[in-house]
Amino acid sequence: MKQSANTPRDHLTAGSVGALDPELDALLRQHARRQRLAKKELLFARGSAPDAMFCIERGLVRLCVTSASGREAVLGLVTPGHWFGEASVFSGQARAHDAFAVVQSDLLVLPAKTLHRLVDERPDFLLQFLRMMGLRYKSTLDRMDGSVLDPLPVRLARKLLDAHTLENPNARPGVRVVLDVSQEGLGHMLGVSRQSVNKVLKQWEGLGVLQVSYRSILLLDLKALKRLALQAL
Repeated sequence: MKQSANTPRDHLTAGSVGALDPELDALLRQHARRQRLAKKELLFARGSAPDAMFCIERGLVRLCVTSASGREAVLGLVTPGHWFGEASVFSGQARAHDAFAVVQSDLLVLPAKTLHRLVDERPDFLLQFLRMMGLRYKSTLDRMDGSVLDPLPVRLARKLLDAHTLENPNARPGVRVVLDVSQEGLGHMLGVSRQSVNKVLKQWEGLGVLQVSYRSILLLDLKALKRLALQAL
């Protein structure tokens, strides 16, 4: 299977989470099949068998876990050109999270048996997979540190930017975006009260960054929100 000429891989580097070197990437693509997911379609569920690893060609996939009460925590977003799902394949353990298409997405699917065979034939490829899993683990720890140590305004700004990416991945610059999210939900995700979230949002509303409505937030100035998300750096 040849790589599509439109696959956006030019921006990837050897240090990108989910990126492999050209030789291994091309080999995996040769043995993979294509799959298309509709918007919000489930790719795999938590607890399911690790029967394949995947690569995004076009679109966006959300990795998340959901509590018994229905609260969702987003673990990460997989963008075009990146492989994922290999950790469960190598460990043989059930999937630890869910994976949903944020928008209509085209994926490459490499069966687990094929991956094991390719690695058996080329043990040196294991080092690349270990490095990729290590980078992903470090990225997760970095996000966890930020969610605990950074001030509430910074964490809230980042959460709103994450929601913007999830709900409007193809939004054009300058276009106002409405987020379908409640203040109570934001409080749950950040581990604070609704009142604390409301206080910060009202301050930003006064600055013209956003507009608060019932169970939704209208983003007016995305650049300003990005600056707020970087204040702790």
